[in-house]
Amino acid sequence: MTMSRHPRWRFWLAQAAGLLVTLTAASPSHAVPSYARQTGQDCVACHVGGFGPQLTPYGVKFKLGGYADTDGQAGKLPLSGMLVASMTRTAKDQAEPPADGAKLNNNKTLDEASLFIAGRLADQLGTFTQITYDGVGKSTSLDQMDVRFAHSTSLDGKDLTLGVSLNNNPGVQDPFNTLPVWGYPYVASALGFSGPETGTLINGGLEQHVLGLTGYGFYDNQWYAELGAYRDLSRTMQERMSLGTADDPGRVSNAGYWRLAWFQDHHSRAYSLGLFGFNAGIQPDRQPGGPRNQYHDVGIDGQYQFLGTREHMFTLQGSYIWERQNRDAMVAAGEADHAHGFLRETRLNASYNYQQTYGFSLGRFATTGDRDSLLYGSNSAMVPNTRGTVFQADWTPWGKEDSWMAPWANLRLGLQYTAYNQYNGAFRNVDGNGRKASDNNTLFLFAWTSF
Repeated sequence: MTMSRHPRWRFWLAQAAGLLVTLTAASPSHAVPSYARQTGQDCVACHVGGFGPQLTPYGVKFKLGGYADTDGQAGKLPLSGMLVASMTRTAKDQAEPPADGAKLNNNKTLDEASLFIAGRLADQLGTFTQITYDGVGKSTSLDQMDVRFAHSTSLDGKDLTLGVSLNNNPGVQDPFNTLPVWGYPYVASALGFSGPETGTLINGGLEQHVLGLTGYGFYDNQWYAELGAYRDLSRTMQERMSLGTADDPGRVSNAGYWRLAWFQDHHSRAYSLGLFGFNAGIQPDRQPGGPRNQYHDVGIDGQYQFLGTREHMFTLQGSYIWERQNRDAMVAAGEADHAHGFLRETRLNASYNYQQTYGFSLGRFATTGDRDSLLYGSNSAMVPNTRGTVFQADWTPWGKEDSWMAPWANLRLGLQYTAYNQYNGAFRNVDGNGRKASDNNTLFLFAWTSF
């Protein structure tokens, strides 16, 4: 069912987007202070280090419960804001400015300004809805959205949570925040090089341009299952939501999402192991009966957290995604040589946090795929293969219970460095003009605040 056949959904989404744009006049389940005010907890209760998508077991259960947990005190508005500003430097000047008004190197910018409608809307009903002003693209649009209803009951004497989520990005609703939409690094440069250029469909391929409804269950505080479907937003709806149509994926059909996971919370430590998948057909020209591209994504992910007394916290996360592609539409349009292909994505990262204040992270990423002289024609090696490492050190002075203006003020200052061993299949002469993969190494200094 497309959005054009559901005027009530279209009206609701258009009104929500309009309200948010009006409120702002101006990425990821970050630490949203409105949740802290709602629950009476500080941000570090849900988020490792008080910032970013890494969730503690309490944060996982808060999301599963529909963002509706409360301390019972009235008068809590579900509104928060966020700002991210940065400076980006690449090892070698870029061949051309990365954006309008940008320089070849050493760019300073306001990356984004976001407003969140985030928190309890009614009993068992809550939301994480974000609208963002993109300081690089100079545009404002509806960003991530997850509106969910959750009901707690029991089965055979064991706890059972049942819920539904209306969302606009496959994986944004995942309670463990370990899928690609929440992947490390949690902030990245828009004016440098922040990872592979090519990604699987579940890794942001349909982000914000679809609408999905999924149902989930969480049994005995350890077993999780979710199943749902997605459809594209019409071009008219994308324009009304200020998304524009330049990134319109086309007509999306037979898009199904599934998730299975096992979760253990032992208070001083927690871990999870899961499987997930996403299938979709995409007709880029939206013409009835035209050729389609078909994508089949299957992944495995896991996470281990040592929480201790919350003075020393250690997290290890990993994921692997295998994507099988049928490229009929690409071949018909002369955009690909081969009708069948694949992508593989591997991510592994570790982080350490001391006193919820000082953080150090290290992540390794690798994307590989088949050779195609048309699809990857701009790459000298004609493959998408990209490998690298991301280092980050950060300081979070505000965001804890005894912080200044808690829980209203939250701040993280960070230094991030991305080093490439391979870029678009090459180690040297990446672009045909002698540029090495290491010339894309990117230093990213950022200030990230929420309120």
